[in-house]
Amino acid sequence: STTTQKATSPSPPQGCTTPSVPGPQTLPVGGVSLPVDWEFLEPAELIRRAHEFKSQGAQCYKDKKFREAIGKYHRALLELKGLLPPPGERERDSRAASPAGAPKPGRLSEEQSKTVEAIEIDCYNSLAACLLQAELVNYERVKEYCLKVLKKEGENFKALYRSGVAFYHLGDYDKALYYLKEARTQQPTDTNVIRYIQLTEMKLSRCSQREKEAM
Repeated sequence: STTTQKATSPSPPQGCTTPSVPGPQTLPVGGVSLPVDWEFLEPAELIRRAHEFKSQGAQCYKDKKFREAIGKYHRALLELKGLLPPPGERERDSRAASPAGAPKPGRLSEEQSKTVEAIEIDCYNSLAACLLQAELVNYERVKEYCLKVLKKEGENFKALYRSGVAFYHLGDYDKALYYLKEARTQQPTDTNVIRYIQLTEMKLSRCSQREKEAM
């Protein structure tokens, strides 16, 4: 189930402010006002801006300003929107036509593509971490973000562990155990992983016992 939070208007937090955008004209995109020339910025500038927002998100997280951090990470991802083609299309001809005004994926160098993917992985991992700090955790959204990371980097420890935690709290114990055991292969001595594996195995054991009793 999706959780909701009360809308508040916090004062601008120190250490995680939005960088100034030149020019008064803005264009609303995805609920965020972007500069009118956003669609035509060079990839290097979009990557720089995304990295800046990601860094501000990390500072907000350190300051325990989790809602502000979530906003920064979403803004970082928005800056990169369209720079990389969707998964499954990245092997196709990079000269394929892009929507009018959209950044051309073919313009990215190999190094830029790796940088964009690394920022996306960091942002989705960090968004999951922020959500797990909430009083009422939206485990469905945590799962969604972690699976996005794992599509890009299948052995990412944080995403494997948090996927396991999310599936556990969503009641899907088989998937929880799968992801937690995958995480354990990365860090065999991690106490949090070990604890959740034990909890999950207990749940599965109880479910199995109930099934036997019902037969």
